[in-house]
Amino acid sequence: MTGWRRHLAALALLAGAILALFARDLADLVGIWWHSSTFTHCLLMVPMIGWLVAQRWPQLKTLTPAFWWPAVGWLAGAACVWLVGEAAGVALLRQFGLVLMLQGAVGATLGEKVVRALLFPLGYALLLVPLGEELVPLLQTLTAHISVALLHLSGLEAHMEGVFITTRAGFFEVAEACSGVNFLIAMLAYAVFAAHLCFRSWPRRVLFVAIALAATVLANALRAWGTMVAAEIWGIERAAGIDHIFYGWIFFGLVILAVMLGARRWFDRPAGDAAVDVSRLGGPVRYRGDGRAILPVALAIPLLFIGWAALVGGRSAPLPATMPVETPAGWHAAAAQGLRWGPRFDGADQRLLRHFADAKGRRVAVAIGGYERQAEGREVVAFGQGAVDPASKWAWSAALAPVDGGRTERLLHPGPVLRDAATWYVVDGRATGSARAAKLAGLRARLLGGDPRALSLIVSSEAGQGGRDAIADFLSASGGAQAMADRALENR
Repeated sequence: MTGWRRHLAALALLAGAILALFARDLADLVGIWWHSSTFTHCLLMVPMIGWLVAQRWPQLKTLTPAFWWPAVGWLAGAACVWLVGEAAGVALLRQFGLVLMLQGAVGATLGEKVVRALLFPLGYALLLVPLGEELVPLLQTLTAHISVALLHLSGLEAHMEGVFITTRAGFFEVAEACSGVNFLIAMLAYAVFAAHLCFRSWPRRVLFVAIALAATVLANALRAWGTMVAAEIWGIERAAGIDHIFYGWIFFGLVILAVMLGARRWFDRPAGDAAVDVSRLGGPVRYRGDGRAILPVALAIPLLFIGWAALVGGRSAPLPATMPVETPAGWHAAAAQGLRWGPRFDGADQRLLRHFADAKGRRVAVAIGGYERQAEGREVVAFGQGAVDPASKWAWSAALAPVDGGRTERLLHPGPVLRDAATWYVVDGRATGSARAAKLAGLRARLLGGDPRALSLIVSSEAGQGGRDAIADFLSASGGAQAMADRALENR
């Protein structure tokens, strides 16, 4: 055990140093677990990982830990992931890099055999990273489609507009909170854990996880359908009350119970089965090294990447004093009409909102948010940024066919009133409707010395004032989104 104490002390030192150096990312990660209902289950996953390690401890004690050179490369790769996240302003990548670095610390201080024995707990720790909220629009749409199909099968009339459903009982929205993403992500964590404990066959494990996820999506759609059926019978207020009582961990627990009962007859792992078979981990440890060499190198790697991030992270460039939007041929400046709409540009250094009309009476609004540099809390691509301000009554309804490559979507205001909006992200001088491409462009600009400025360009029109067709014609008359962006960034 003396050797284990030495190596565990080295692990504590290295992991503690990493957590201290990246304390901001650790605090953000824990804050998400604590405050976001989607990731509250991660608070339970931490002791679950500890239990998985404790379950393996009798077998681990028979192994000889070693300092391991390949894990230094693991740490460097993880630090690269963190740097990419820092440069691109993607908290998810920074947090992913932090978890990977902690895994690398285990490898560097305990060695290849221990890593192989802890492969599942280490891999399971990746689910601590808050990934999956990007699925919300897809799950909203899927839930709405299944619910409407079930309503029609039940003989009830229903009309769907994006994620909004109208029945005789009232007007329903499959909101973000009703998309089921929180239960889908929690089910993934539970299903992977249960599959490892209950099955030895990999095909059965994969099938079990897939069925569990599909059951969660279907169950959420059934819940939404049941709420609307209850509204037909008892009224919308009583149905909402029943839904709020039922929809929660009770609902999730019932889904888990149904999945486990359905899969129980196919469990093929005995209750007393050893957590890991160390007999398969024989042979000498390859590429082992001296802790006096490996530990300083492992500690230097995160320091090196933090320094690199500090060197490239502070560049900015001034925006023009005004960001002009020229009036294209066939259009003229106009006053705002209809329901008030405004995008959200948190942290923007400049904001602009102008309205235009044409001879046919069609109207568009052009909004620009300008950033001298992007950083945490001031990014063109971020949750809550753009055409749909979460603090307003406007809500996302559906995705539309792109206009000039821009991300085009339909918004809905209670009434209902529909509004179409096309969004372009202008990063390093190039306009794109892809959030992923904008993030990559920001990463290149930050690491390789490109233009640090960024714009969010949105052209929007109410459906009753021309909608998507008016947006397309306005863009065509203006020479396209790239030409509009070039003029906005041009110093005059």
